[in-house]
Amino acid sequence: MNFMKILVTGGAGFIGSRISKLLINQQHQVTVVDNLSHGSKDSVDPRAAFYQIDLLDQSKLERVMPGHEAVIHMASFIEVGESVKKPVEFSENNIVGTVKLLEAMKNSGVKKIIFSSSACVYGKVQKNPISETDPLGEQENPYGLTKVSMEQFCQLYHNLFGFDVTILRYFNPYGPGELHNPETHAIPNFINSALNKTPIPLYWKGEQIRDFIYIDDLTNAHILPLNQSGLHIYNVGTQTGSKVIDVVRKIFTILGYEVEIEDKGERKGDVSKLVASSQKITAELGWTAQVGLDEGLEKTIAFFHSRLSST
Repeated sequence: MNFMKILVTGGAGFIGSRISKLLINQQHQVTVVDNLSHGSKDSVDPRAAFYQIDLLDQSKLERVMPGHEAVIHMASFIEVGESVKKPVEFSENNIVGTVKLLEAMKNSGVKKIIFSSSACVYGKVQKNPISETDPLGEQENPYGLTKVSMEQFCQLYHNLFGFDVTILRYFNPYGPGELHNPETHAIPNFINSALNKTPIPLYWKGEQIRDFIYIDDLTNAHILPLNQSGLHIYNVGTQTGSKVIDVVRKIFTILGYEVEIEDKGERKGDVSKLVASSQKITAELGWTAQVGLDEGLEKTIAFFHSRLSST
């Protein structure tokens, strides 16, 4: 692989910081751009160049963009419930921010982008496992709609300006280092509740089925497309569905004790089952998930337990 100079937006976040570290370990030169609204400067690898810049500030982006060969675009607001309360802020940050990033790239002669998308673009799912050729369904919340728009702007810049675009549709990432505030993802909330011996909040009695992907597997999927040209869209998942209640039981088994479960009833906007077909990324890039759910949960529990022990 050729060593490249790569700009990572959102590189102070859970996934972006891990991608930056992996790139640097593979001898790439990394610039992190993050407004620190959700990320932490402490998460940024000290070997990376860091700029606290908001994507809405196109002129600042254009000052740091020249000389880079690729952008990995991770920066976005992600909290679904917040998007329902703040659709304007989500649209401005996610959609307008992405367009300004693409414009800054175009004006700087940088024409390769790997975009962090989401399985939520499939909306109300008609069948499982989901493949990349399945239609994008009706959206349940502004967050999903912003991801659809961000994808389409990336594709538009491929069509209009010859950008090389790879879109990665994540399923349900989890793993050590996930420290959102507030935390809205299931697995870190389950683990923290169990470690603190407080009730685990559970919607739908945990009967929903999800495709949980470990952070290291997800991170690796961003490195493989760096030498791709053209337009590519890939699902990134394990192709294995797990009931949420079974994840809770696995956590109990690893810890060796159980805590109370708080029945939160139904939640509007949830799909009952979401499982990836990842055959395309396996066939074209040789990527497959390596870390099973049991091993991933053990590593994630160890991380949160060590944090609890050090406080």
